[in-house]
Amino acid sequence: MVPSTFKWVSLGMVACALNALAVVPAKAQGTVRRHLVYFRDKAGTPFSVAQPQAFLSARSLARRSRQGIAVLPRDLPVNPAYVAQIRAVSGAPQVLYTSRWFNAAVVSCDSLTLGRIMALPKVSRASTLNRSARVPGPFTAPTQLPEPSAQNPAATRAQYGPAYRQNQQIGALAMHDAGFRGDGMQIAVFDAGFPGADQISALQPLFLEQRLASTRNFVDGGTSVYGRSDHGTNCLSTMAANQPGFFVGTAPKATFHLCITEDVYSEHPIEEANWLAAAEYADSVGVDVISSSLGYTDFDAPSVSYTYADMTGRNAISSRAATMAARVGMLVVSAAGNEGNHAWHYISAPADADSIMTVGAVDSLGNHAFFSSYGPTADGRIKPTLSAMGLATAVISPNGGAFRGNGTSFACPVLAGMAAGFWQANPTLTAQQVIVALRSTATQAANPDNTLGYGIPNFVTAYNALHPNAPLDTVSPAAAGALGLYPNPAGSGPLMLVVPAVLRGQALRVRVLDVRGAVVAQRQLPATTGEEVPLRLGPLAKGTYVCEVSAGNTLRTVKFVQQ
Repeated sequence: MVPSTFKWVSLGMVACALNALAVVPAKAQGTVRRHLVYFRDKAGTPFSVAQPQAFLSARSLARRSRQGIAVLPRDLPVNPAYVAQIRAVSGAPQVLYTSRWFNAAVVSCDSLTLGRIMALPKVSRASTLNRSARVPGPFTAPTQLPEPSAQNPAATRAQYGPAYRQNQQIGALAMHDAGFRGDGMQIAVFDAGFPGADQISALQPLFLEQRLASTRNFVDGGTSVYGRSDHGTNCLSTMAANQPGFFVGTAPKATFHLCITEDVYSEHPIEEANWLAAAEYADSVGVDVISSSLGYTDFDAPSVSYTYADMTGRNAISSRAATMAARVGMLVVSAAGNEGNHAWHYISAPADADSIMTVGAVDSLGNHAFFSSYGPTADGRIKPTLSAMGLATAVISPNGGAFRGNGTSFACPVLAGMAAGFWQANPTLTAQQVIVALRSTATQAANPDNTLGYGIPNFVTAYNALHPNAPLDTVSPAAAGALGLYPNPAGSGPLMLVVPAVLRGQALRVRVLDVRGAVVAQRQLPATTGEEVPLRLGPLAKGTYVCEVSAGNTLRTVKFVQQ
Protein backbone atom coordinates (compact mmCIF):
# COMPACT_ATOMS: atom_id res chain seq x y z
CA MET A 1 0.00 0.00 0.00
CA VAL A 2 3.05 2.18 -0.30
CA PRO A 3 4.17 3.07 -3.84
CA SER A 4 5.04 0.09 -6.03
CA THR A 5 8.76 0.70 -5.64
CA PHE A 6 8.40 -0.72 -2.13
CA LYS A 7 6.78 -3.86 -0.83
CA TRP A 8 3.37 -2.69 0.41
CA VAL A 9 2.86 -2.11 4.07
CA SER A 10 0.00 -1.04 3.87
CA LEU A 11 3.93 2.00 30.57
CA GLY A 12 7.29 1.22 34.67
CA MET A 13 4.19 -0.98 35.04
CA VAL A 14 3.68 -1.65 31.36
CA ALA A 15 7.29 -2.69 31.12
CA CYS A 16 6.42 -5.91 32.89
CA ALA A 17 3.65 -6.54 30.39
CA LEU A 18 5.72 -5.69 27.32
CA ASN A 19 9.49 -5.62 27.61
CA ALA A 20 10.37 -3.58 24.54
CA LEU A 21 14.14 -3.18 24.72
CA ALA A 22 16.64 -1.30 22.59
CA VAL A 23 19.29 -4.02 22.39
CA VAL A 24 22.05 -5.17 20.09
CA PRO A 25 22.23 -8.95 19.69
CA ALA A 26 25.33 -10.37 21.32
CA LYS A 27 28.00 -12.01 19.21
CA ALA A 28 27.44 -15.73 18.86
CA GLN A 29 28.98 -18.69 17.10
CA GLY A 30 26.20 -19.01 14.52
CA THR A 31 23.83 -16.71 12.70
CA VAL A 32 21.73 -14.69 15.09
CA ARG A 33 18.02 -14.72 14.29
CA ARG A 34 14.83 -13.76 16.05
CA HIS A 35 12.49 -16.48 17.28
CA LEU A 36 9.04 -16.59 18.85
CA VAL A 37 9.44 -18.86 21.85
CA TYR A 38 6.21 -20.17 23.42
CA PHE A 39 5.83 -21.16 27.07
CA ARG A 40 3.76 -24.06 28.36
CA ASP A 41 1.82 -22.15 31.00
CA LYS A 42 1.72 -19.14 33.32
CA ALA A 43 1.98 -21.18 36.47
CA GLY A 44 3.54 -19.45 39.45
CA THR A 45 3.18 -16.00 37.94
CA PRO A 46 3.30 -13.13 40.45
CA PHE A 47 0.51 -11.42 38.50
CA SER A 48 -3.20 -11.90 39.12
CA VAL A 49 -6.41 -11.05 37.29
CA ALA A 50 -7.62 -9.73 40.65
CA GLN A 51 -4.95 -6.99 40.50
CA PRO A 52 -4.80 -5.99 36.84
CA GLN A 53 -3.52 -2.51 37.68
CA ALA A 54 -0.10 -4.14 38.02
CA PHE A 55 0.11 -4.65 34.26
CA LEU A 56 -2.72 -2.63 32.66
CA SER A 57 -3.25 1.12 32.85
CA ALA A 58 -6.34 2.66 34.39
CA ARG A 59 -7.44 3.72 30.92
CA SER A 60 -7.10 0.18 29.63
CA LEU A 61 -9.18 -1.16 32.50
CA ALA A 62 -11.80 1.55 32.00
CA ARG A 63 -12.13 0.59 28.32
CA ARG A 64 -12.77 -3.01 29.30
CA SER A 65 -15.21 -2.03 32.06
CA ARG A 66 -17.32 0.11 29.73
CA GLN A 67 -17.70 -2.85 27.39
CA GLY A 68 -18.20 -5.54 30.03
CA ILE A 69 -14.90 -7.26 29.20
CA ALA A 70 -13.26 -9.11 32.07
CA VAL A 71 -9.53 -9.37 32.65
CA LEU A 72 -8.68 -13.02 31.93
CA PRO A 73 -5.59 -15.22 32.32
CA ARG A 74 -4.74 -14.44 28.67
CA ASP A 75 -4.03 -10.87 29.83
CA LEU A 76 -1.47 -11.91 32.44
CA PRO A 77 2.16 -11.15 31.55
CA VAL A 78 4.60 -13.94 30.87
CA ASN A 79 5.99 -15.37 34.09
CA PRO A 80 9.18 -13.31 34.75
CA ALA A 81 10.87 -16.46 36.04
CA TYR A 82 10.51 -18.07 32.62
CA VAL A 83 12.09 -15.05 30.98
CA ALA A 84 14.94 -15.18 33.50
CA GLN A 85 15.54 -18.83 32.62
CA ILE A 86 15.97 -17.94 28.96
CA ARG A 87 18.35 -15.12 29.75
CA ALA A 88 20.42 -17.49 31.90
CA VAL A 89 21.04 -19.89 29.01
CA SER A 90 24.59 -19.82 27.68
CA GLY A 91 25.03 -18.10 24.33
CA ALA A 92 23.80 -14.66 25.47
CA PRO A 93 20.21 -14.81 24.18
CA GLN A 94 18.42 -11.47 24.17
CA VAL A 95 14.72 -11.27 25.09
CA LEU A 96 13.48 -8.38 22.99
CA TYR A 97 9.89 -8.37 24.20
CA THR A 98 7.22 -10.70 25.53
CA SER A 99 3.62 -11.42 24.57
CA ARG A 100 0.89 -11.78 27.17
CA TRP A 101 -1.70 -13.04 24.69
CA PHE A 102 0.54 -15.66 23.08
CA ASN A 103 2.41 -16.48 26.31
CA ALA A 104 5.62 -16.14 24.37
CA ALA A 105 8.82 -14.15 24.00
CA VAL A 106 10.71 -12.83 21.00
CA VAL A 107 14.28 -13.98 21.49
CA SER A 108 17.39 -13.09 19.50
CA CYS A 109 19.97 -15.89 19.44
CA ASP A 110 21.82 -18.38 17.24
CA SER A 111 20.56 -21.89 16.51
CA LEU A 112 22.74 -23.59 19.14
CA THR A 113 21.43 -21.26 21.81
CA LEU A 114 17.89 -21.83 20.60
CA GLY A 115 18.41 -25.55 21.07
CA ARG A 116 19.35 -24.95 24.71
CA ILE A 117 16.28 -22.75 25.18
CA MET A 118 14.04 -25.44 23.67
CA ALA A 119 15.35 -27.85 26.31
CA LEU A 120 13.96 -25.71 29.13
CA PRO A 121 11.00 -27.48 30.81
CA LYS A 122 8.68 -24.47 30.51
CA VAL A 123 9.30 -23.93 26.79
CA SER A 124 6.87 -25.70 24.47
CA ARG A 125 7.92 -24.67 20.94
CA ALA A 126 9.50 -21.95 18.86
CA SER A 127 9.30 -20.53 15.34
CA THR A 128 11.93 -18.52 13.51
CA LEU A 129 10.78 -15.02 12.64
CA ASN A 130 13.59 -13.73 10.43
CA ARG A 131 16.64 -14.95 8.58
CA SER A 132 19.07 -12.14 9.22
CA ALA A 133 20.28 -10.05 12.12
CA ARG A 134 20.37 -6.27 12.04
CA VAL A 135 22.08 -3.90 14.41
CA PRO A 136 19.83 -0.96 15.32
CA GLY A 137 21.03 2.43 14.12
CA PRO A 138 21.42 5.49 16.33
CA PHE A 139 18.27 7.09 17.67
CA THR A 140 17.29 10.75 17.30
CA ALA A 141 15.37 12.47 20.06
CA PRO A 142 12.05 14.13 19.09
CA THR A 143 12.46 17.78 18.14
CA GLN A 144 10.82 20.56 20.08
CA LEU A 145 8.53 22.39 17.67
CA PRO A 146 8.10 26.16 17.34
CA GLU A 147 4.77 27.84 17.91
CA PRO A 148 2.67 27.84 14.72
CA SER A 149 1.10 30.95 13.29
CA ALA A 150 -2.39 31.78 14.52
CA GLN A 151 -5.12 29.84 12.80
CA ASN A 152 -8.89 30.01 12.68
CA PRO A 153 -10.04 27.12 14.91
CA ALA A 154 -13.49 26.90 13.34
CA ALA A 155 -12.90 24.54 10.43
CA THR A 156 -15.62 24.84 7.79
CA ARG A 157 -16.16 22.81 4.65
CA ALA A 158 -14.13 25.34 2.71
CA GLN A 159 -11.08 24.81 4.92
CA TYR A 160 -10.27 21.14 4.33
CA GLY A 161 -8.14 21.75 1.25
CA PRO A 162 -7.46 18.62 -0.80
CA ALA A 163 -8.82 16.44 2.03
CA TYR A 164 -12.32 17.81 1.46
CA ARG A 165 -13.76 14.97 -0.60
CA GLN A 166 -12.42 12.05 1.44
CA ASN A 167 -13.93 13.65 4.55
CA GLN A 168 -17.19 14.54 2.84
CA GLN A 169 -17.71 11.07 1.37
CA ILE A 170 -18.03 9.44 4.79
CA GLY A 171 -19.81 12.29 6.57
CA ALA A 172 -16.78 13.52 8.51
CA LEU A 173 -17.56 17.15 7.67
CA ALA A 174 -20.93 16.92 9.40
CA MET A 175 -19.28 14.97 12.21
CA HIS A 176 -16.85 17.82 12.81
CA ASP A 177 -19.62 20.41 12.54
CA ALA A 178 -21.50 18.50 15.25
CA GLY A 179 -18.45 18.77 17.53
CA PHE A 180 -17.05 15.26 17.17
CA ARG A 181 -13.42 15.58 16.09
CA GLY A 182 -11.89 12.72 18.07
CA ASP A 183 -11.50 14.62 21.33
CA GLY A 184 -10.61 12.20 24.13
CA MET A 185 -10.18 9.24 21.78
CA GLN A 186 -6.81 7.50 21.50
CA ILE A 187 -5.62 6.05 18.20
CA ALA A 188 -2.54 3.87 17.72
CA VAL A 189 -0.99 3.95 14.25
CA PHE A 190 1.06 0.89 13.26
CA ASP A 191 3.31 1.58 10.29
CA ALA A 192 6.83 1.73 8.84
CA GLY A 193 7.98 5.17 10.00
CA PHE A 194 6.88 8.74 10.55
CA PRO A 195 9.61 11.01 9.13
CA GLY A 196 8.77 14.69 9.35
CA ALA A 197 5.76 14.12 11.59
CA ASP A 198 7.48 16.15 14.31
CA GLN A 199 8.06 19.05 11.91
CA ILE A 200 5.04 19.28 9.61
CA SER A 201 3.01 22.39 10.37
CA ALA A 202 -0.31 20.60 9.87
CA LEU A 203 0.68 18.11 12.61
CA GLN A 204 2.07 20.64 15.07
CA PRO A 205 -1.17 20.71 17.12
CA LEU A 206 -0.41 17.13 18.13
CA PHE A 207 2.64 18.34 20.01
CA LEU A 208 1.49 21.76 21.11
CA GLU A 209 -1.74 20.34 22.54
CA GLN A 210 0.10 17.33 24.01
CA ARG A 211 -1.92 14.84 21.99
CA LEU A 212 1.08 12.79 20.91
CA ALA A 213 0.83 10.35 23.80
CA SER A 214 3.71 8.01 23.00
CA THR A 215 6.06 6.61 20.37
CA ARG A 216 7.48 3.08 20.13
CA ASN A 217 9.85 1.52 17.63
CA PHE A 218 9.41 -2.26 17.61
CA VAL A 219 11.85 -2.74 14.74
CA ASP A 220 14.93 -1.00 16.15
CA GLY A 221 13.87 -0.77 19.77
CA GLY A 222 13.36 2.40 21.76
CA THR A 223 11.07 5.32 21.00
CA SER A 224 12.53 7.00 17.91
CA VAL A 225 9.93 6.98 15.13
CA TYR A 226 10.68 10.08 13.05
CA GLY A 227 12.62 8.20 10.40
CA ARG A 228 12.38 5.22 8.08
CA SER A 229 9.51 5.04 5.55
CA ASP A 230 7.27 8.05 4.97
CA HIS A 231 4.26 5.73 4.60
CA GLY A 232 3.32 6.21 8.25
CA THR A 233 3.49 9.99 7.93
CA ASN A 234 1.16 9.85 4.92
CA CYS A 235 -1.34 7.67 6.79
CA LEU A 236 -1.18 9.70 10.00
CA SER A 237 -1.91 12.93 8.14
CA THR A 238 -5.27 11.71 6.86
CA MET A 239 -6.47 11.55 10.47
CA ALA A 240 -4.36 13.92 12.55
CA ALA A 241 -3.65 16.91 10.30
CA ASN A 242 -5.31 20.07 11.59
CA GLN A 243 -4.38 23.15 9.62
CA PRO A 244 -7.62 24.81 8.52
CA GLY A 245 -7.31 26.30 5.08
CA PHE A 246 -4.68 23.73 4.09
CA PHE A 247 -5.58 20.23 5.29
CA VAL A 248 -7.87 18.79 7.99
CA GLY A 249 -7.97 15.07 8.74
CA THR A 250 -10.84 12.93 9.92
CA ALA A 251 -9.81 12.93 13.61
CA PRO A 252 -8.02 16.28 14.07
CA LYS A 253 -8.47 16.36 17.85
CA ALA A 254 -7.70 12.74 18.73
CA THR A 255 -4.69 11.62 20.77
CA PHE A 256 -2.18 9.41 18.97
CA HIS A 257 0.39 6.70 19.67
CA LEU A 258 2.91 6.10 16.86
CA CYS A 259 4.35 2.60 16.54
CA ILE A 260 6.88 1.37 14.01
CA THR A 261 6.30 -2.34 13.43
CA GLU A 262 7.19 -2.69 9.76
CA ASP A 263 10.66 -2.98 8.24
CA VAL A 264 10.38 -2.01 4.56
CA TYR A 265 13.82 -3.46 3.80
CA SER A 266 12.75 -7.06 4.27
CA GLU A 267 9.61 -9.15 4.69
CA HIS A 268 9.61 -11.80 7.41
CA PRO A 269 7.22 -12.91 10.17
CA ILE A 270 9.21 -10.85 12.69
CA GLU A 271 7.14 -7.90 11.50
CA GLU A 272 3.96 -9.70 12.49
CA ALA A 273 5.46 -10.34 15.91
CA ASN A 274 6.19 -6.61 16.08
CA TRP A 275 2.52 -6.00 15.24
CA LEU A 276 1.55 -8.31 18.10
CA ALA A 277 3.82 -6.48 20.53
CA ALA A 278 2.46 -3.12 19.43
CA ALA A 279 -1.14 -4.32 19.86
CA GLU A 280 -0.41 -5.47 23.41
CA TYR A 281 1.29 -2.16 24.13
CA ALA A 282 -1.72 -0.30 22.73
CA ASP A 283 -4.00 -2.40 24.92
CA SER A 284 -1.93 -1.74 28.03
CA VAL A 285 -1.93 2.06 27.65
CA GLY A 286 -5.65 2.24 26.91
CA VAL A 287 -5.85 2.84 23.15
CA ASP A 288 -9.35 2.88 21.67
CA VAL A 289 -8.64 2.47 17.94
CA ILE A 290 -5.80 0.76 16.09
CA SER A 291 -5.20 1.93 12.51
CA SER A 292 -2.98 -0.52 10.64
CA SER A 293 -2.11 -0.02 6.98
CA LEU A 294 0.02 -3.16 6.86
CA GLY A 295 -0.47 -6.55 5.29
CA TYR A 296 1.27 -9.89 4.90
CA THR A 297 1.08 -12.50 2.15
CA ASP A 298 4.55 -13.21 0.74
CA PHE A 299 7.78 -13.40 2.73
CA ASP A 300 11.41 -13.27 1.63
CA ALA A 301 13.00 -16.71 1.30
CA PRO A 302 13.57 -18.87 3.18
CA SER A 303 10.62 -17.74 5.33
CA VAL A 304 7.47 -19.56 4.26
CA SER A 305 4.84 -17.38 2.58
CA TYR A 306 1.13 -17.62 3.23
CA THR A 307 -1.37 -19.04 0.80
CA TYR A 308 -4.94 -17.91 0.35
CA ALA A 309 -6.01 -20.98 2.32
CA ASP A 310 -4.24 -19.43 5.34
CA MET A 311 -6.50 -16.36 5.25
CA THR A 312 -8.99 -17.61 7.85
CA GLY A 313 -8.02 -15.18 10.61
CA ARG A 314 -6.67 -18.08 12.67
CA ASN A 315 -3.26 -18.74 11.10
CA ALA A 316 -1.18 -15.59 10.63
CA ILE A 317 0.46 -14.10 13.73
CA SER A 318 -0.85 -10.62 12.93
CA SER A 319 -4.39 -11.91 12.34
CA ARG A 320 -4.46 -13.79 15.63
CA ALA A 321 -3.11 -10.67 17.34
CA ALA A 322 -5.78 -8.48 15.71
CA THR A 323 -8.50 -10.82 16.89
CA MET A 324 -7.15 -10.67 20.43
CA ALA A 325 -7.00 -6.88 20.24
CA ALA A 326 -10.67 -6.87 19.26
CA ARG A 327 -11.55 -9.19 22.13
CA VAL A 328 -10.11 -6.81 24.70
CA GLY A 329 -12.27 -3.97 23.38
CA MET A 330 -10.14 -2.08 20.86
CA LEU A 331 -11.55 -1.16 17.47
CA VAL A 332 -9.05 -2.60 15.00
CA VAL A 333 -9.12 -0.98 11.56
CA SER A 334 -7.00 -2.72 8.93
CA ALA A 335 -6.32 -2.02 5.27
CA ALA A 336 -7.65 -4.75 2.99
CA GLY A 337 -4.58 -4.84 0.73
CA ASN A 338 -3.58 -3.75 -2.75
CA GLU A 339 -3.66 -7.09 -4.53
CA GLY A 340 -6.97 -6.70 -6.37
CA ASN A 341 -5.30 -6.48 -9.76
CA HIS A 342 -2.50 -8.94 -8.99
CA ALA A 343 -2.29 -12.70 -8.87
CA TRP A 344 -2.97 -12.88 -5.12
CA HIS A 345 -6.28 -10.98 -5.64
CA TYR A 346 -7.57 -11.42 -2.08
CA ILE A 347 -7.26 -9.64 1.24
CA SER A 348 -4.11 -10.24 3.31
CA ALA A 349 -3.28 -10.73 6.98
CA PRO A 350 -4.35 -9.22 9.37
CA ALA A 351 -7.28 -8.03 7.23
CA ASP A 352 -8.69 -11.58 7.39
CA ALA A 353 -9.13 -11.37 11.18
CA ASP A 354 -12.54 -11.77 12.72
CA SER A 355 -14.26 -8.91 14.60
CA ILE A 356 -12.19 -6.14 13.00
CA MET A 357 -13.00 -3.44 10.43
CA THR A 358 -11.27 -4.28 7.16
CA VAL A 359 -11.23 -1.33 4.76
CA GLY A 360 -11.27 -1.46 0.98
CA ALA A 361 -10.63 1.47 -1.35
CA VAL A 362 -12.94 3.46 -3.61
CA ASP A 363 -12.50 6.58 -5.73
CA SER A 364 -14.14 9.94 -5.07
CA LEU A 365 -17.34 8.75 -6.77
CA GLY A 366 -17.58 5.60 -4.70
CA ASN A 367 -16.37 3.19 -7.37
CA HIS A 368 -14.13 0.26 -6.46
CA ALA A 369 -10.44 1.14 -6.81
CA PHE A 370 -8.86 -1.28 -9.27
CA PHE A 371 -6.09 -2.32 -6.86
CA SER A 372 -8.24 -2.86 -3.76
CA SER A 373 -8.13 -6.48 -2.59
CA TYR A 374 -11.21 -8.66 -2.70
CA GLY A 375 -12.80 -11.06 -0.25
CA PRO A 376 -13.96 -13.41 0.96
CA THR A 377 -11.71 -14.87 3.62
CA ALA A 378 -10.69 -18.45 3.00
CA ASP A 379 -13.43 -19.58 5.39
CA GLY A 380 -16.09 -17.63 3.51
CA ARG A 381 -16.57 -14.42 5.54
CA ILE A 382 -17.36 -11.18 3.70
CA LYS A 383 -14.37 -8.88 3.31
CA PRO A 384 -13.69 -6.02 3.17
CA THR A 385 -16.03 -4.81 5.91
CA LEU A 386 -16.38 -1.24 4.62
CA SER A 387 -14.78 1.02 2.05
CA ALA A 388 -13.46 4.60 1.95
CA MET A 389 -11.55 6.82 -0.45
CA GLY A 390 -8.21 5.23 -1.31
CA LEU A 391 -7.77 6.32 -4.93
CA ALA A 392 -6.29 9.81 -5.28
CA THR A 393 -6.49 10.27 -1.51
CA ALA A 394 -4.97 13.49 -0.22
CA VAL A 395 -2.05 12.89 2.15
CA ILE A 396 0.85 14.94 3.49
CA SER A 397 4.50 14.13 2.78
CA PRO A 398 7.40 14.52 5.25
CA ASN A 399 8.25 17.94 3.75
CA GLY A 400 4.79 19.20 4.69
CA GLY A 401 3.36 19.32 1.17
CA ALA A 402 0.11 17.64 0.20
CA PHE A 403 -0.22 15.20 -2.68
CA ARG A 404 -2.57 12.45 -3.81
CA GLY A 405 -1.75 8.80 -3.40
CA ASN A 406 -3.34 5.43 -3.99
CA GLY A 407 -3.82 2.52 -1.62
CA THR A 408 -6.10 0.88 0.87
CA SER A 409 -3.33 2.14 3.16
CA PHE A 410 -4.96 5.57 2.96
CA ALA A 411 -8.58 4.43 2.97
CA CYS A 412 -7.88 2.71 6.28
CA PRO A 413 -6.85 5.74 8.37
CA VAL A 414 -9.42 7.98 6.66
CA LEU A 415 -12.12 5.65 7.97
CA ALA A 416 -10.37 4.95 11.29
CA GLY A 417 -10.50 8.66 12.10
CA MET A 418 -14.20 8.84 11.32
CA ALA A 419 -14.84 5.72 13.40
CA ALA A 420 -13.05 7.35 16.34
CA GLY A 421 -15.30 10.40 16.04
CA PHE A 422 -18.37 8.18 15.74
CA TRP A 423 -17.37 6.34 18.91
CA GLN A 424 -16.80 9.69 20.63
CA ALA A 425 -20.33 10.66 19.66
CA ASN A 426 -21.71 7.34 20.93
CA PRO A 427 -19.54 6.51 23.97
CA THR A 428 -21.82 3.81 25.36
CA LEU A 429 -21.25 1.57 22.34
CA THR A 430 -18.78 -1.29 22.41
CA ALA A 431 -16.15 -1.55 19.69
CA GLN A 432 -18.16 -4.30 18.05
CA GLN A 433 -21.32 -2.20 18.16
CA VAL A 434 -19.44 0.61 16.41
CA ILE A 435 -18.64 -1.76 13.56
CA VAL A 436 -22.24 -2.97 13.39
CA ALA A 437 -23.64 0.59 13.43
CA LEU A 438 -21.41 1.73 10.55
CA ARG A 439 -21.83 -1.49 8.62
CA SER A 440 -25.63 -1.69 8.93
CA THR A 441 -26.12 1.83 7.54
CA ALA A 442 -23.48 1.80 4.79
CA THR A 443 -24.35 2.05 1.11
CA GLN A 444 -24.44 -1.71 0.48
CA ALA A 445 -25.85 -2.80 3.83
CA ALA A 446 -28.74 -4.63 2.17
CA ASN A 447 -26.54 -6.41 -0.38
CA PRO A 448 -22.93 -6.70 0.84
CA ASP A 449 -20.35 -8.20 -1.48
CA ASN A 450 -16.68 -9.09 -1.51
CA THR A 451 -15.70 -5.99 -3.47
CA LEU A 452 -16.82 -3.10 -1.25
CA GLY A 453 -18.13 -5.15 1.66
CA TYR A 454 -21.11 -3.37 3.21
CA GLY A 455 -20.17 -0.28 1.21
CA ILE A 456 -19.26 3.27 2.17
CA PRO A 457 -20.37 4.31 5.67
CA ASN A 458 -21.59 7.77 6.57
CA PHE A 459 -21.40 9.36 10.00
CA VAL A 460 -24.74 11.16 9.70
CA THR A 461 -26.64 8.11 8.46
CA ALA A 462 -25.23 5.90 11.20
CA TYR A 463 -25.68 8.53 13.91
CA ASN A 464 -29.28 9.26 12.94
CA ALA A 465 -30.11 5.55 12.95
CA LEU A 466 -29.03 5.47 16.60
CA HIS A 467 -30.69 8.80 17.46
CA PRO A 468 -33.96 8.91 15.49
CA ASN A 469 -35.46 11.46 17.87
CA ALA A 470 -32.50 13.85 17.66
CA PRO A 471 -31.06 13.54 14.15
CA LEU A 472 -28.28 15.68 12.76
CA ASP A 473 -28.95 18.18 9.98
CA THR A 474 -27.89 16.62 6.69
CA VAL A 475 -28.15 19.77 4.54
CA SER A 476 -24.77 21.19 3.51
CA PRO A 477 -24.21 24.98 3.55
CA ALA A 478 -23.90 24.95 -0.24
CA ALA A 479 -27.22 23.14 -0.54
CA ALA A 480 -28.73 25.63 1.90
CA GLY A 481 -27.60 28.54 -0.25
CA ALA A 482 -24.28 29.58 1.34
CA LEU A 483 -21.18 30.44 -0.70
CA GLY A 484 -17.89 28.86 0.33
CA LEU A 485 -14.23 29.41 -0.56
CA TYR A 486 -11.09 27.50 0.29
CA PRO A 487 -8.29 27.33 1.24
CA ASN A 488 -8.97 30.04 3.77
CA PRO A 489 -6.57 31.61 4.71
CA ALA A 490 -5.47 31.65 1.08
CA GLY A 491 -1.92 31.22 -0.15
CA SER A 492 -0.35 31.65 -3.58
CA GLY A 493 -2.26 28.88 -5.33
CA PRO A 494 -5.73 28.81 -6.87
CA LEU A 495 -8.85 29.03 -4.77
CA MET A 496 -11.93 26.83 -4.94
CA LEU A 497 -15.42 28.29 -4.82
CA VAL A 498 -18.13 26.16 -3.23
CA VAL A 499 -21.12 27.22 -5.32
CA PRO A 500 -24.60 27.06 -3.79
CA ALA A 501 -27.39 25.49 -5.81
CA VAL A 502 -29.04 28.85 -6.42
CA LEU A 503 -26.03 30.02 -8.48
CA ARG A 504 -25.45 26.89 -10.52
CA GLY A 505 -26.27 26.63 -14.19
CA GLN A 506 -25.62 30.34 -14.80
CA ALA A 507 -22.61 32.42 -15.80
CA LEU A 508 -21.04 33.85 -12.65
CA ARG A 509 -19.64 37.31 -11.99
CA VAL A 510 -16.96 37.36 -9.30
CA ARG A 511 -15.71 40.50 -7.55
CA VAL A 512 -13.15 40.70 -4.76
CA LEU A 513 -13.27 43.72 -2.45
CA ASP A 514 -10.73 44.84 0.13
CA VAL A 515 -11.58 46.17 3.62
CA ARG A 516 -12.24 49.66 2.17
CA GLY A 517 -14.79 48.28 -0.29
CA ALA A 518 -12.56 48.82 -3.31
CA VAL A 519 -12.76 46.20 -6.07
CA VAL A 520 -9.30 44.60 -6.41
CA ALA A 521 -10.16 41.71 -8.75
CA GLN A 522 -12.98 40.71 -11.10
CA ARG A 523 -13.63 37.49 -13.00
CA GLN A 524 -16.31 36.01 -15.21
CA LEU A 525 -16.89 32.28 -14.79
CA PRO A 526 -18.86 30.06 -17.15
CA ALA A 527 -22.01 28.32 -15.96
CA THR A 528 -21.36 25.25 -13.84
CA THR A 529 -23.53 22.45 -12.53
CA GLY A 530 -20.91 21.32 -10.02
CA GLU A 531 -20.64 22.35 -6.38
CA GLU A 532 -17.02 23.45 -6.75
CA VAL A 533 -15.23 25.57 -9.36
CA PRO A 534 -11.61 26.83 -9.41
CA LEU A 535 -11.04 30.58 -9.03
CA ARG A 536 -7.76 32.18 -10.11
CA LEU A 537 -7.41 35.74 -8.88
CA GLY A 538 -3.74 36.48 -9.36
CA PRO A 539 -1.55 38.08 -6.68
CA LEU A 540 -3.28 39.82 -3.76
CA ALA A 541 -1.70 41.76 -0.93
CA LYS A 542 -1.94 40.25 2.52
CA GLY A 543 -5.20 41.13 4.20
CA THR A 544 -8.90 40.40 4.55
CA TYR A 545 -11.19 40.38 1.52
CA VAL A 546 -14.81 39.80 0.59
CA CYS A 547 -15.59 37.63 -2.42
CA GLU A 548 -18.91 38.43 -4.13
CA VAL A 549 -20.41 35.95 -6.57
CA SER A 550 -23.55 36.88 -8.48
CA ALA A 551 -25.80 35.55 -11.24
CA GLY A 552 -28.73 37.68 -12.35
CA ASN A 553 -30.29 39.19 -9.24
CA THR A 554 -28.78 36.59 -6.87
CA LEU A 555 -25.72 37.56 -4.83
CA ARG A 556 -23.72 35.59 -2.28
CA THR A 557 -20.61 36.69 -0.37
CA VAL A 558 -17.86 35.04 1.65
CA LYS A 559 -14.97 36.58 3.60
CA PHE A 560 -11.42 35.23 3.27
CA VAL A 561 -7.90 36.07 4.38
CA GLN A 562 -4.92 36.31 2.02
CA GLN A 563 -1.62 35.34 3.67
